[in-house]
Amino acid sequence: MTESRRRWFARGAIASVGAAALVLICFAGLRSLTMLVVGCLAVAVMLAAGYGFLAHHGARRWVAAVVGGVALLAVPVVYVAAHLLWVAALALGLLFVGLAAGAAALTPSGTATETGTLPTLPTRPAPAVRRPFLVMNPWSGGGKVVSFDLVRAAEALGAEVHLLGAGHEDVQALAEDAVRRGADLLGVAGGDGTQALVAAVASEHDLPFLVIPAGTRNHFALDLGLDRVDPRGSLSGLTDNLEARIDLGSVGGRTFVNNASFGAYAEIVQDPAYRDDKRGTALRLSPQLMTEQRGIREVEVDGRKLPRPQAILVSNGAYATNDLAGPGRRTSLVGGKLGLLAISVSSAWDAVGLLGRFRRQFSDRSYDAGLTRSSADEVVVHAYELTLPVGVDGEALLLPAPVRCTLRPGALRVRLPRDRPGVPTPRPALDWAELRQLAFHAPHR
Repeated sequence: MTESRRRWFARGAIASVGAAALVLICFAGLRSLTMLVVGCLAVAVMLAAGYGFLAHHGARRWVAAVVGGVALLAVPVVYVAAHLLWVAALALGLLFVGLAAGAAALTPSGTATETGTLPTLPTRPAPAVRRPFLVMNPWSGGGKVVSFDLVRAAEALGAEVHLLGAGHEDVQALAEDAVRRGADLLGVAGGDGTQALVAAVASEHDLPFLVIPAGTRNHFALDLGLDRVDPRGSLSGLTDNLEARIDLGSVGGRTFVNNASFGAYAEIVQDPAYRDDKRGTALRLSPQLMTEQRGIREVEVDGRKLPRPQAILVSNGAYATNDLAGPGRRTSLVGGKLGLLAISVSSAWDAVGLLGRFRRQFSDRSYDAGLTRSSADEVVVHAYELTLPVGVDGEALLLPAPVRCTLRPGALRVRLPRDRPGVPTPRPALDWAELRQLAFHAPHR
């Protein structure tokens, strides 16, 4: 986007937000304050009711559900009764247009390189490989290995392929055996859990690693900028001789490429019934996980302490913080830091408090309820028991407590295809002062 277009987007953002305020003032007058109060109260009640629904069984759970539903319906009912529903809809529409225009205006131009990736993942030429070894899971991702005929395509490029069988196979042992036989590249077509196991072997022997996104979600491939729709494109990494060095995480001595989760989610996925009934299992276990003294006792973040958070996500690189839908992707795999998300909600009041604490950063002050984001060199999770449930790249494990998480910067050599979608520019945080400067002041020369 040119600088001139960015300036017009900035002006459009300010104009749209201003128009939203004018709509409220002109058509609702003093009642606009009532509209805002009703909306905020409804959101607060829904958050409190959501906590009650998760933290209780039986009648109290369903009372909370009814209260939350009534709060949700109360907003349009009040607005319709006051003949202000169209005012609220128009103002919200203008506000969303303004936010979208502001994000577009603040997105830097000219960030993509000739390969389509951002500078956050620098690449370099690499020597050709002669004996690549690939592990492929034919059941992963609904059978992508078979549907895309990946075995034949890889063998045509000179790779040795091991197709996993129906029983349990030790993929790390398979990779180690391939290295002993002279393999000079290791790769996986499968889910992120399998990717992490073989990546650990590649890192140990300083061999290049090839990611073929044949899993269900392929979060690792997403943050590498690979094509998750057609995994055959990743096979070009065998011949394009393009390489990047990225970080790897370690949790209790086990490598992870994406993240390790502790607390409520990690305990729920340990339950034998979770695979067949995810929603029912989560609802059945949530009351005891949210109210009982179990699981995480304390977390040390570079020596600073967080007492009793209910859920923690430790990631290989920090997740983006500007996505309202939650953490979706990481801004960099070469940042040299762990990312940390921690949540502590022990009452309905704490749940309401998330409204004001959503972007709280962890500091040396005492920790209180809410959602905490931080980066760290080391995270140590202490437990009430001798072992702690951990979700490692989607795999459910029990690890001896305390569990230590660290990062190994530049530990993995990843081979990448030259032709790939790339990593999009991270969504910028809305800075209204910067928007005003961009919209109304000439750039410095």
